[in-house]
Amino acid sequence: MNEPTISQRKLLSIAGLGWLFDAMDVGMLSFLMAALQKDWNLTAGQVGWIGSVNSIGMAVGALVFGLLADRIGRKNVFIFTLLLFSLGSGLSALTTTLAAFLALRFLIGMGLGGELPVASTLVSEAVPAADRGRVVVLLESFWAGGWLLAALISYFVIPAYGWRTALWLAAIPALYAIYLRLRLPDSPRFAAAQKEETVWSNIVKVWSAPHRKETVMLWLLWFCVVFSYYGMFLWLPSVMVMKGFSLIKSFEYVLIMTLAQLPGYFSAAWLIERAGRKFVLVTYLLGTALSAYFFGTAESLVGLMASGIFLSFFNLGAWGALYAYTPEQYPTSIRATGAGMAAAFGRIGGIFGPLLVGSLVAQGVSVTAIFTLFCLSVLVAVLAVAVLGSETKQQELA
Repeated sequence: MNEPTISQRKLLSIAGLGWLFDAMDVGMLSFLMAALQKDWNLTAGQVGWIGSVNSIGMAVGALVFGLLADRIGRKNVFIFTLLLFSLGSGLSALTTTLAAFLALRFLIGMGLGGELPVASTLVSEAVPAADRGRVVVLLESFWAGGWLLAALISYFVIPAYGWRTALWLAAIPALYAIYLRLRLPDSPRFAAAQKEETVWSNIVKVWSAPHRKETVMLWLLWFCVVFSYYGMFLWLPSVMVMKGFSLIKSFEYVLIMTLAQLPGYFSAAWLIERAGRKFVLVTYLLGTALSAYFFGTAESLVGLMASGIFLSFFNLGAWGALYAYTPEQYPTSIRATGAGMAAAFGRIGGIFGPLLVGSLVAQGVSVTAIFTLFCLSVLVAVLAVAVLGSETKQQELA
């Protein structure tokens, strides 16, 4: 039976809304960490574990579901992962202990980690080469919408109604997954591809001679970007509190910074088919590194806000280019496997980032030193792309 066709706009809106719900959950986590620290009297180290367990789940999910997507299809995995993290969010609202909350965050992370590379692979394979980069970056721009929604819920709901109510709201995407099942066709490339290879042979192929350079480049890039992103952004509200602002004020300021994500995405989407993937990645990652340094050293509110806004602008624009660039490195038969493995390795960085911040804060290390470390991490990602990366602008997928 042939899969139904779907317009580019409809595909983008369906996949994008799934992406938005992902972002809403991750975005709310940064605010929940600050709220749970007060509510449950958690130490900085315990708070760091909340972000890190989420990333452990994302690493497992990216690997497992990336492998599955090359066997059973992009659509089926996309829907299952969306259900997994949505239902997990609702159940975590019922928890009364940190251990139970962490266990559910692992399952939620699995859903999140699996959905992102699979959705970008699905969209990449369904869009013509001339539009592919722009459309995938626009898909990523839904992340900013999710973060904005998370910031609004956290600002208006958490202080007035508590963090449990916010988590109930995050469970709503479970209903949307049913709608997806009816509306979303699978990738036409996946439907036409031969599926004779085993999961293990696909893993071996990712590291075989024809793809080794691309794999090394992607793993370095993903690790450094995820390490710095989760280390910085999950701690943003808490860092604002450490710099002397109230919890409510820190939520307000982070909401303003989050608004800068949208122009970051849209500018990257405009540039990526004109200047190319490598140019956008290198330029936006350099902007991220500089912004991280200045955010860490800022003393005044104006300095914090300006550097925070630029941090959001450049970092999320770079993320858009990363998701457009990653699936283009592999042929259809191993595309989801390669993208999932790179994302899984990157999520290991997401485990260490929040944990490291919690540990350094507990030891009395300054915010300046912590953000300088993230600045250096992003510069390693720049080198990986500049030295090992090849331009894939408007190339047909294999």
